[in-house]
Amino acid sequence: MKIFDTLPNTRPNTPLLDKVDTPADLRALDQSMLVQLADELREYLLFAVGQTGGHFGAGLGVIELTVALHYLFNTPYDRLVWDVGHQSYPHKILTGRREEILTIRQQHGLAAFNNRRESEYDAFGVGHSSTSISAALGMALAARAHGENRRAVAVIGDGAMTAGMAFEALNHAAHTDANLLVILNDNQMSISRNEGGLASYFAKIWASQLYNNVREGSKKVLRHLPHSAMELAKRTEEHMKGMVAPASLFEELGFNYIGPIDGHDLNGLIDTIRNVSLLKGAQLLHVMTVKGKGFEPAEADPVGYHAISKIAPKAILEDSAPKPKPAKPKYQDVFGDWICDMAEQDQRLIGITPAMCEGSGMVAFANRFEKRFHDVAIAEQHSVTLAAGMACDGLKPVVAIYSTFLQRAYDQLIHDVALQNLDVLFAIDRAGLVGEDGPTHAGSFDLSYLRCVPNMIVMAPSDEDETRKLLSTGYAFEGPAAVRYPRGTGPGATIDPALEPVKIGKGVVRREGKTVAILAFGTLLHPALNAAEELGATVADMRFVKPLDTDLIDSLAASHSLLVTIEENAVAGGAGSAVAEYLNTQGICIPMLQLGLPDSFLEHGKHADMLAGIGLDAKGIRDSIEQRLATLAPRQQAATH
Repeated sequence: MKIFDTLPNTRPNTPLLDKVDTPADLRALDQSMLVQLADELREYLLFAVGQTGGHFGAGLGVIELTVALHYLFNTPYDRLVWDVGHQSYPHKILTGRREEILTIRQQHGLAAFNNRRESEYDAFGVGHSSTSISAALGMALAARAHGENRRAVAVIGDGAMTAGMAFEALNHAAHTDANLLVILNDNQMSISRNEGGLASYFAKIWASQLYNNVREGSKKVLRHLPHSAMELAKRTEEHMKGMVAPASLFEELGFNYIGPIDGHDLNGLIDTIRNVSLLKGAQLLHVMTVKGKGFEPAEADPVGYHAISKIAPKAILEDSAPKPKPAKPKYQDVFGDWICDMAEQDQRLIGITPAMCEGSGMVAFANRFEKRFHDVAIAEQHSVTLAAGMACDGLKPVVAIYSTFLQRAYDQLIHDVALQNLDVLFAIDRAGLVGEDGPTHAGSFDLSYLRCVPNMIVMAPSDEDETRKLLSTGYAFEGPAAVRYPRGTGPGATIDPALEPVKIGKGVVRREGKTVAILAFGTLLHPALNAAEELGATVADMRFVKPLDTDLIDSLAASHSLLVTIEENAVAGGAGSAVAEYLNTQGICIPMLQLGLPDSFLEHGKHADMLAGIGLDAKGIRDSIEQRLATLAPRQQAATH
């Protein structure tokens, strides 16, 4: 295997890979050619991601595994389900998308994750973690119901295995007699030469038909022996496996555990998986890999190289020393600074995140307040109820979580936090559209699903300074509160370092105008202000989705002919709906226009382009308002006659 320390400047020479357009082409190769194919695939992946940006380290770590799986299984007839999808770029390259990989994450290009609409080889659409075992089990049971001899394979990482859903699926799978293979792709540990060799040796034995025939035959013989002898034999087998592998947990769940084996020994992988594929029932193969394998900087810094931006080839060689921060901080950094400052003032503050320490801007907090920081791994439900328990006993938990991941803990938010009116602050990152990551990661629904929950206050800041102010407001509120803010940088507002809250339920008029009043919820305030300049409209920064500033709404309704609400959230049930509901309860009849995300899942692209495409840039807002005004004019004229 080649070890690279730089990205290829030009497209590499990949004569063998160029002949593989489908897995059928791969399966036609002699096994002796596969190491060369894997080397070419790794070099091509380095080139491709350097051109496009995207998820990086995970794909490099599963090159050999991807080759082995498509070589041994009859995909797409056999179902191959990748968890999350960060690691599926090599899979895409081998399944007819070699050239299209150069369009990944671009508008109208390949999706960042597996997508059933994109390819028949993408057996299950992904983006969120820990779904693969459940989905693959469903496919295995469907095959059994149809009487088909197809295999189902789930590839799940050690990180995704921390989620409760994965264990729910494991628990069920062992009681179904389905032919399911779960591959645990473990990239958190390296295999030492001695232990790795021994583990691989025993893995091949455990996967072999001979061993399993002897194992099953021995069970039949032992059934006729006294219970004590049978129990001794069972314990002897468990202890033998336990010396070389963490088998006990999976064996207790009912899986036949095999491993761990070296995930970069391609021939060893093929031999072991070939043997495992002959076994019936629930099998778990433990494969050890190195995230970023074959690219030295990524191996040294797997977190930093989890994903990369589109870069010049030489940029990757720069020293990994901290880079100067951009002039405009990211919203996650605004939160990160705020939580550190607030923690200095209040010893009760506890920071919680479900495996989003870096993404949520909590690295500095984790370092400075180690005993007050809890990364609970990929366990969103647990993170929320953990916070609820802490709040019961006098702590002030702050849960930093992506909008799209909070969806997975909605029951806990309602039942464990809001119903008990507990003092928990939710700092909700990645609200609204998220650009190249696409619909699996878009925070399109949080205003809708939060504002209907009793006891909650829900805030949508318009810039960096407002984000800090509203975080302080939510923290000071004695009850459940949520502040939602987008990915990336803001407009560059000057941030007041104070930690003073604002008055709950009060918005601010940012521009005085006539005829049209725009009620902006969140960061779309700024294109709304640009549109208002041409329209001569009033613009209000509403700040609060719940409770609404009803006094401000009353005033604007009384002095304008059209109310326009705007939000980067689904129109259905969103902030605009809240305004309409209020007006209806008051019997206030005024024309309204509700602008926001349409009732569809929006494909990936650059954030600005996506907003423009759905009319949420300044031009689109202005055009929509002018069109609505044009429909109102004839009605107003008719009313005067």
